[in-house]
Amino acid sequence: MKTYQLVGIGNAVVDVISQSDDSFLDHMGIEKGIMQLIERERGEVLYAAMSNRVQTPGGSVANTIAGAGALGLDAAFIGRVHDDALGRFYADAMNEDGVDFVNPPVPGGELPTSRSMIFVSPDGERSMNTYLGISSELSSEDVSKDVAGNSKIMFLEGYLFDKDKGKTAFLEAARDCHEGGGKTGIAISDPFCVERHRADFLSLIENELDFVIGNEDEIKSLFETDDLEAALAKTAEICPLVVCTRSGDGVSVLSEGQRIDVPVEKIVPVDATGAGDQFAAGFLFGMATGRDLETCAKIGCVCAREVISHIGPRPEANMQDMLRDAGLL
Repeated sequence: MKTYQLVGIGNAVVDVISQSDDSFLDHMGIEKGIMQLIERERGEVLYAAMSNRVQTPGGSVANTIAGAGALGLDAAFIGRVHDDALGRFYADAMNEDGVDFVNPPVPGGELPTSRSMIFVSPDGERSMNTYLGISSELSSEDVSKDVAGNSKIMFLEGYLFDKDKGKTAFLEAARDCHEGGGKTGIAISDPFCVERHRADFLSLIENELDFVIGNEDEIKSLFETDDLEAALAKTAEICPLVVCTRSGDGVSVLSEGQRIDVPVEKIVPVDATGAGDQFAAGFLFGMATGRDLETCAKIGCVCAREVISHIGPRPEANMQDMLRDAGLL
């Protein structure tokens, strides 16, 4: 069985992007500049109304795994797609990006492939309408013990915690990974996700995980506090490695009683989408290749900086060249 340096488990969502003006948004009843979850029928209406569609594989942890693959890791992604046109596109696109999409599209799947209809306005605002579809139905059946047990690092997506079968899949995957000598961590994903499942989140972090990556709001939400320092300290008490991204204020890394703060050069983002995902890609690349935690954080910052310099959540530049230029590779 193949051994992977990094395996991600998360939502497999096709991003469908179209240009539109404000009058179109008004006509279709789309709220500008936010992300809304929508039902299947609404998704089909919006998809049909899009002109000159551009499709790309998306999903938070999927973006991270693709970024890590672009840096040279032997990486795989576990997600659930239907055997429909969008599902086959997603699987093929991930494989073409150098990431093994280990589960084939599900024939006769219970729901269509997940998609996010993104309408880009002339002023650059992105209005996202996401239909979760089949990806949110991921369960233990989708997570091969052979893959999980042969992963050096496994990275989980907090969004999948919204369903009990997702929680069970995470628990089993983490234990299989540990049995094989690997390390498992989670992207917290969203403060609202934590609020819905705080006790289970904290139990998973304390009892099953080796690391956690989140932004300030996500870390604070774990312990229902506005005091970031208190939240970091409490999280570090229950998890061996805590990584907190703080936008323009840099990154804080807590491990084994030590703290590292890595500053960043503030820039105006063209599109902040994917900043956290690509930071995680760089950080996990550093971990997987045996670098110290400060270097891991610096690599993550370079990756985040690249992705916010253009539209889209995945790197466009040669990231290995960028890391060499920064003296990090």
